[in-house]
Amino acid sequence: MVLGIYPYLVMNGNGQEAVKFYERALNAKVIGVQTFGEMPGNPEFPTPIEAIDRVMNAHLKVGDTDLMLSDTFPGQPYQIGSQVTIAITIGSVEKSKEVFEKLKEGGQIEMPLQETFWSPSYGQVTDKFGVTWQISTHIDDNE
Repeated sequence: MVLGIYPYLVMNGNGQEAVKFYERALNAKVIGVQTFGEMPGNPEFPTPIEAIDRVMNAHLKVGDTDLMLSDTFPGQPYQIGSQVTIAITIGSVEKSKEVFEKLKEGGQIEMPLQETFWSPSYGQVTDKFGVTWQISTHIDDNE
């Protein structure tokens, strides 16, 4: 089951500034901001110093709408016009796989579906129309 869909803005190193800007401009409530420096460490891939303060994920509430935001990781491509993606939250790994497979038809996988520390199944795909989707599975622990 699809749980929700929301805009996801991608910044190029100025995510902290963008959070403050949208908080003020849209009267948004900042629910949370997590930086790349706050990720669980991996000795094989240490976080570069220039990434530590970049936004890995920010969650703002604008009225009843969720607005998500992150920075690119240093060295990742950034292209004007591609800074808005669509995030979709799905309630099961199986449904995430199904949606991902359908969206990738004629498109391109940006990040294969995989387990992350925030999701049992997360991936990114650009569909055949050039729209980039972030697929994230959220399983309610209360179910």
